[in-house]
Amino acid sequence: MQLIDKQLLNSVTAQAKESLRLRMNYNFHEQLDAPAQRLLNALEPGTVLPIHRHRYTAETYIVLEGSIHVMSYNDDKTIAESIVLDPKMGIFGLNIPAGTWHTLEVLSTGTVIFEIKDGPYTPLSEEDILK
Repeated sequence: MQLIDKQLLNSVTAQAKESLRLRMNYNFHEQLDAPAQRLLNALEPGTVLPIHRHRYTAETYIVLEGSIHVMSYNDDKTIAESIVLDPKMGIFGLNIPAGTWHTLEVLSTGTVIFEIKDGPYTPLSEEDILK
């Protein structure tokens, strides 16, 4: 069993703060080709996630610490939906349907989300980044 506790969140957050990307994953799946991708994603303000989509899988975020602003987009780059996820406000997470353009902005230092999507892991291709 793998405990998800404050010590683990602090450890992954410390790694994110030292990372040039200002984020760090802690994977619970053992291989990148696992059929379910389950991970902690520690995120710091200033990390950059392009507007992107996962064509073949939904993606679920649950905020464990901190807060994020999640935005979905139409094909013409206009914002379709916008929501702040913050457990202190009683808004814990959301599910993003497959094929939905989305990104997020980190609102507070020490933010950690639990992220779930179908595997295997596939890097984003150019056609899955909205430019």
